[in-house]
Amino acid sequence: QVQLVESGGGTVQAGGSLRLSCAASGSLFRINTMGWYRQAPGKQRELVAHITSDGSTHYAGSVKGRFTISRDNAKNTVYLQMSSLKAEDTAVYYCNVEGLVLVTIPRPFDSWGQGTQVTVSS
Repeated sequence: QVQLVESGGGTVQAGGSLRLSCAASGSLFRINTMGWYRQAPGKQRELVAHITSDGSTHYAGSVKGRFTISRDNAKNTVYLQMSSLKAEDTAVYYCNVEGLVLVTIPRPFDSWGQGTQVTVSS
């Protein structure tokens, strides 16, 4: 079992910044990719950014240059620093973590956080 706890959402004015955190806990054997997705009302969930175990990152074009994803492997935590926020960034943000859990033998997992609301007012 893997639990993800997100924090850091809220309401901010356009041009402002927010930092999201997502901490993973449980019988973790290895964490591979950690990422952030978002879902705006009436839209499909979309990838915002992800980071691999070796630190390689990928960003959606709409956030490149404004958002930065990072991870602290010692804390099993992934962060999303969001700057120059726009109204169109308003959404529920979900973290996603995949890797291996140790249940007698290592088994793959792919878990989602509960979601945190980010609202950008214009």
